[in-house]
Amino acid sequence: MGAPAKKNDSDDSIQKVIVTNRRATFDYAVEDKFEGGLVLVGSEVKSMRDGKVELVDAYASVENGELWLKQMYIAPFERAVAFPHEPRRSRKVLVRKSEIARIDRAIAREGYTLVPLRLYFKRGHVKVELGLAKGKKTQDKRRDIASKTAEREARAAMGRARKERG
Repeated sequence: MGAPAKKNDSDDSIQKVIVTNRRATFDYAVEDKFEGGLVLVGSEVKSMRDGKVELVDAYASVENGELWLKQMYIAPFERAVAFPHEPRRSRKVLVRKSEIARIDRAIAREGYTLVPLRLYFKRGHVKVELGLAKGKKTQDKRRDIASKTAEREARAAMGRARKERG
């Protein structure tokens, strides 16, 4: 008989996005990205499956050699009456020690912060994508808005030209 069939590895890449922090890419210039697992309680996972999460004010910091995600809001799960969770508690992020050291050195530099970019399920586990970012100035934000507007108008003009030709 032949060798057993290999399991399809494409299942590993399936990610179900819970929430994306669109504000982070507007307020910060993201230079590097990290992925880590979150330590959660059951009612928090249930609320995440319902999409009741906010990343707007959230940030991450290194404390005692551990990475913590702070100010992320997870709405209380209605049916978890006996053991509810605190909505804005600090949650531990599981990453390698070498990455924590690299993040700590980068945060120590002036102007850098660690912001959550998105939360997603990967093979049944909740993962967070953190971005090492530097705050944008107001003129940088204006420049981004202007370039996006110009790009949008160019796409619309090309679409109109295609319709006229075809």
